Amino acid sequence: QVQLVESGGALVQAGGSLRLSCAASGLTFRRFDMGWFRQAPGKGREFVAAISPGSSTIYYADSVKGRFTISRDNAKNTVYLQMNSLKPEDTAVYYCAADRSRTAVPNRNERDYDYWGQGTQVTVSS
Repeated sequence: QVQLVESGGALVQAGGSLRLSCAASGLTFRRFDMGWFRQAPGKGREFVAAISPGSSTIYYADSVKGRFTISRDNAKNTVYLQMNSLKPEDTAVYYCAADRSRTAVPNRNERDYDYWGQGTQVTVSS
């Protein structure tokens, strides 16, 4: 049974930093692209970042480029999202997701992901 468990969400002031973690089990982690998505209140889920199995290819949404960093540790079956210079508009539930890496580069469309975590709340106060 595949499980993705996010952690690290919190309430933080604007300009602050957080590091989200997503621990995966029940899958061969090194064969999966991993992605982070987020959903703000009243909005649809949106792409944040994605990373290929060997970390050679990384994508970011324009809204987080230069502020967020995605990384992974295949030995620990964990993917991370380092979030710096947080803004109130970053407030959302953050989800990690796993994709069987059927394409040459990570997908940015949520429909392409096979497994999802339960989400972790990030709230940025102004």
